[in-house]
Amino acid sequence: MDNWDEIRTAYQVARHGTVSGAADVLGVHHATVIRHIDALETRLGVKLFQRHARGYTPTEAGQDMMRVGQATDDQFGQLEGRIKGRGNDVSGELVVTSLANMSRLVTPVLAEFQAMHPGLMVRYLTDDRVFRLEYGEAHVAIRAGSTPQEPDNVVQPLVQMEVGLFATKDYVAQNGKPESLEDFTKHRFVGNDNEKSRAPFLQWLSNVVPRENITFRATDANAMEQAVLSGAGIGFLPRWYQHNYSELEEVWPADPVWHGAVWLVTHVDLHRTVKVQSFLTYLKQRSKDWKCYGEDCG
Repeated sequence: MDNWDEIRTAYQVARHGTVSGAADVLGVHHATVIRHIDALETRLGVKLFQRHARGYTPTEAGQDMMRVGQATDDQFGQLEGRIKGRGNDVSGELVVTSLANMSRLVTPVLAEFQAMHPGLMVRYLTDDRVFRLEYGEAHVAIRAGSTPQEPDNVVQPLVQMEVGLFATKDYVAQNGKPESLEDFTKHRFVGNDNEKSRAPFLQWLSNVVPRENITFRATDANAMEQAVLSGAGIGFLPRWYQHNYSELEEVWPADPVWHGAVWLVTHVDLHRTVKVQSFLTYLKQRSKDWKCYGEDCG
């Protein structure tokens, strides 16, 4: 491949999904973007994108090109820094992904890290889907649950997150706390609308609590959190919440089977870059506070 400009253009189109978005980032006219894509597809003999009314969606070949473009772009950035005597400089774009319910923890860490490195542009993507690091969708993924198994990814344990069953003190004053598993049928619960959720604590809830007692159901973790905080019923929250919300009361002893591991996932091509390593080091240090709850918060 003898034309990096075309590869870089394809990478930006895949990232942004539109010609105009790529043109803005690259500082070129949209006609230049279209010309680069057409030339690259002609040279490779494959379609890199499906064109539609909303923009461009990468084909499988386009996703492969996006992964190559992401890795090459980052490596050029590191090379530029070394040539200019800024080998330890952390700048450019940092893309981090996690589930939405981790945003309260991750967002302050990203803001602090960016303040330490003013040349950094942060993109924090929250979604239930698993972002494809091999296609350059992110530099760092923070994932909960079973150990990620995708090939070519570097997986490291970050923290064990503890969850508990909580209700507001007003709810407890009006309805009491369950004293036994049989008492659960006398209470209202907040849960996931998806009965097949893989979260171990939600699976436990579905096995213990009749479905009709889960009277507030949502598909978004933040909505479930707000429902518990608003007094809609008893629900699961990370145990560190009770340090931040004085109106919460833990209503049932935490069961270790509810807790889940949180993992750091990076692609092998980008794992050793200065930017990624700097962020991983900082995140690991800051995440030591994430298990904090109750009296242990000091």
